[in-house]
Amino acid sequence: MSKASKSPTFESALAELENIVATMEAGQLPLEQLLSAYKRGAELLQFCQQALQDAQQQVRILEAGSLQNFVADADKANTDND
Repeated sequence: MSKASKSPTFESALAELENIVATMEAGQLPLEQLLSAYKRGAELLQFCQQALQDAQQQVRILEAGSLQNFVADADKANTDND
């Protein structure tokens, strides 16, 4: 994936990665194409892992802010009923 090309979405990168894996598992690629497919798959895997890490960080930020307050209010309501 070159920096000049537009970054794929997570979903399109994952779909392309799945296609590469299926093609490689079929065992029909010549060695040169197999190595090229492996390299592209590694790039896509890195992109997907980074996208997931970014999403996890965003969830942590949300949980530390407004979502945490919501849980605290729910816990308070449960304590009042005891």
